[in-house]
Order: sequence, then C-alpha cells, then structure tokens
Amino acid sequence: MYEMRTLCTDADRDEAAALVQDRQRWLTMRRLPVPARADISALFRDSHTRPAGLFEDGLLLACMIPQREPDLGWGEGPCLFLSCVHTLPAHSDDTVRLITLWASDFAARLDVPLARAEALARHPLDVDPIAPFLHRLTDMGWDVRGSGTGQHDERVARLELTAEHRPGLSALIGCRVHEPQAAADQRSVA
Repeated sequence: MYEMRTLCTDADRDEAAALVQDRQRWLTMRRLPVPARADISALFRDSHTRPAGLFEDGLLLACMIPQREPDLGWGEGPCLFLSCVHTLPAHSDDTVRLITLWASDFAARLDVPLARAEALARHPLDVDPIAPFLHRLTDMGWDVRGSGTGQHDERVARLELTAEHRPGLSALIGCRVHEPQAAADQRSVA
C-alpha cells in the first residue's frame, strides 16, 4: 500500500531534501530543465512549508509542498497547488499517476474545484524537452493551460486537474496529509 503523508520529522524532511537533490542531478545528466533556485531542497527542511511525501513500504517515492489557494498569478479560483514536485528517479511515471489520483481526490476533499501544478519549460511547449512528459500528464487527466512565469519566477507549463472524489482510493493510497492552510490549524484531512 502507498501512503501520502505530511513530512513532520527532521529525518523525513532530510530524506525529501536528498530526493530533491538526486532528482535534480538525474535531470541535469539528461539535459532536462532544473530549477534555477539552488535552495529548493532547503524548502523541504523548512518547518513552515509542511511538505508531503508519497511512500511505498517506507520508501519515499515523491515529495511536494501542497498549498491551498496560493497567489500564483495565473488561473482563477481556489485550488490545491502542488509546489516543487519531485519524484524518485526511475519511478516517475507510476509515481505521477499515483500523485494525480491523490491530488484529484484531495482537492475534492478540500472542497476546491482544481489541483494545479507547474513543470519547468525553457522552450515552447511543443518543442521543449519535456513535451513527452506533458503528453503523459494530459493522458492522466491534467490540462496544460499554457506557459508563463511560475511561482519561483521561472518559465513553466501551467497544469490543472479537475477535483474528483475517489471513494475507493484509500484502499490504494492512505492519506495523512495536513490540510494546507495556516500553520496554527494542524488538522489532518482523512
């Protein structure tokens, strides 16, 4: 069984930071876009960011920073925003499918209509090296909403996913992610 949970311990946060660094090295070796910000891994160690991780039998497969209704500068209306999504190298496709299912369901449970995310895109989306990745995302249900400046001031592809309650998903992915909101409210959405 898989589990998506908030990374609360220093050890979990360190593991997420290491995953981010491994993923960035993997992307660099393949000449794919890597965030210009050198401190992305540090965001996962910051106790104010409340990152989440997807685990399988104790192995961290992916990490991200879920945010509720951030000011992205694009898209209208409330959303669950998945910031700084990083997956364990060599596990991307299946992991992204699981994240997609979870994000759609979690957004519905938060009572927001959409989940949003950004993917680095240095060139026009139809010729960018990530074009095959964007096609896989659209096959999974994500809509590409063009490109522009992203949350971290880099050129990105803007992605949206419709929120959808998935009642049977808990049999596949357990969810212990704190609701992304003010740090004073540490409720869990179960």
